[in-house]
Amino acid sequence: MTNLRGLRWLAALAVALLAATACGRSDQGGGSSSGGASAAEGSTAAELLPARYKKSGVLRVATAVGYPPMEMYKPGTTELTGVDPDLAQAIAKRLGLRLELTNAAFDGLIPGLTSGRFDLVMSSMTDSPQRRQAVDFVDYFRTGGVIMTKKGNPEGITSIEDLCGKSVVLAKGSSNLDIGQQQNAECGKKMRISQSEDAPTGLLQLDSGRAVATIVDYPVAQLFAKKNKAYQTLPRQYGAAPWGIAVAKDQSGLRDAVRKALQDLIDDGGYRKILDTWGVGGSAVSRATVNDGR
Repeated sequence: MTNLRGLRWLAALAVALLAATACGRSDQGGGSSSGGASAAEGSTAAELLPARYKKSGVLRVATAVGYPPMEMYKPGTTELTGVDPDLAQAIAKRLGLRLELTNAAFDGLIPGLTSGRFDLVMSSMTDSPQRRQAVDFVDYFRTGGVIMTKKGNPEGITSIEDLCGKSVVLAKGSSNLDIGQQQNAECGKKMRISQSEDAPTGLLQLDSGRAVATIVDYPVAQLFAKKNKAYQTLPRQYGAAPWGIAVAKDQSGLRDAVRKALQDLIDDGGYRKILDTWGVGGSAVSRATVNDGR
């Protein structure tokens, strides 16, 4: 029998998560790493900060709501919350600056950054070769798609190989669809793949029995599983790639100060505490790097 309470919750959340179904804000381009930047030995993040930012006293960070739990509005308000707003606040504090957080359209984030409207962009943005032509990235998160099943995993699925020969639903146009199709090419007994408009409608196919599994971005999957106990996620992530804090290419001083602030947060546990608060600790990185995407 279909879980009606779950259906109502999914319908409400579907609008907020519509932008999340193409692997969030990811693109999986090929390329080589530019390596990492190291801050000056013995300097604090605030000491590394260029004078113009110290003078202004403000860190202007832009994000694009619509990708819970990474960035969203608190229910019934226009107050920004989520992993990225919390990390932005922690980084600003390390830099000795007041955070000014702005919501903007996702496709306007990089133009706004390069034009000087924003100092940083923190919005679940994949560190890709294409984007690195315009900006630098301080990589702070590494994530991919995870398999979701009904609670109890009745088919006993343990890996993506176990999807061979089974009915699977994947969001059309997403990198998770690519992941499933790539695996299907290796299957002796092919999957029966159907395509849903988005992640929430894909989960409805699990409810109805039309599919036994789906693949959803890890942060989104964690939120689904937390909010609706009808589903569970498998731990392994597929197609994982780094997400980065975008910085204008002519602001290497700010980039290095942000990298230092993030590394300090990693070292003292504040970074992991924020991720765990939102249930996404599985995407934590152990080191803050620069332009480390592939």
